Amino acid sequence: MSMVTEELMADVKRLIIERLKLEEIAVEDIDTDAPLFGEGLGLDSIDALELVIGLEKGYGVSIPDAEVGREVFQSVRTIAQYIVDNQGKELTAADGSP
Repeated sequence: MSMVTEELMADVKRLIIERLKLEEIAVEDIDTDAPLFGEGLGLDSIDALELVIGLEKGYGVSIPDAEVGREVFQSVRTIAQYIVDNQGKELTAADGSP
């Protein structure tokens, strides 16, 4: 398993700020391990859709369903780890078909 770098986590924070138009928040204001939804940044389902699009366009990774999304979008660190683990992989459906 590849390591998540500080640079990638900063890039993910920039993606969150840019995609969600959070101009009042700086990269250093986002805690790498804080929840993104609920008590953390307070993101909602519309924000999640924006992040899915941003991850697909920026990193070539897809979030195939809501269950995976709940796991991936726990924190900046979990998003970065998902990118490292899945970037460059061909995505397949849950049943294994391409």
